[in-house]
Amino acid sequence: MIILDSLTEFQRLYGTGKKWLRCMEAVNNVENIRPGVFHSVGDSLVYRLASGAEPQRAEFEGHRRYFDIHYYLEGSEDIEFAAKSRLNIFAPYSDETDRELFTGSGEKITARKGHVIIFENHEASRFRPEKNVKKVILKVTIEESYFLNK
Repeated sequence: MIILDSLTEFQRLYGTGKKWLRCMEAVNNVENIRPGVFHSVGDSLVYRLASGAEPQRAEFEGHRRYFDIHYYLEGSEDIEFAAKSRLNIFAPYSDETDRELFTGSGEKITARKGHVIIFENHEASRFRPEKNVKKVILKVTIEESYFLNK
């Protein structure tokens, strides 16, 4: 997990490359989208606005083909994360959903307004959001600018 204190820090570190520029395009479009509606930028990124506490999963969730970036606009939420290798498989990987579920325990942090959190694919995470959380969730392909299977 990569924890950045601000969008400015994200831009400084990841300011070049098509997929990173598309991340900024998505974040800059946040005022034009409704919560829960997925949008895409090219073939490498989908994103949505999450507002308020969403249904929570008891298990850790991991991905292989996409990694998540969460940019916090308001509020906070607790995140628990761990290396997949340290967790127990609960539900095997599904290529259709790009999701695998795990049980166990991990390290905890609190994400707050302004933070940008990058969830790496060797880890899994679970969330405990507050009711006042508002964030942009970006799902970015691990490939450079295309889908490997197309």
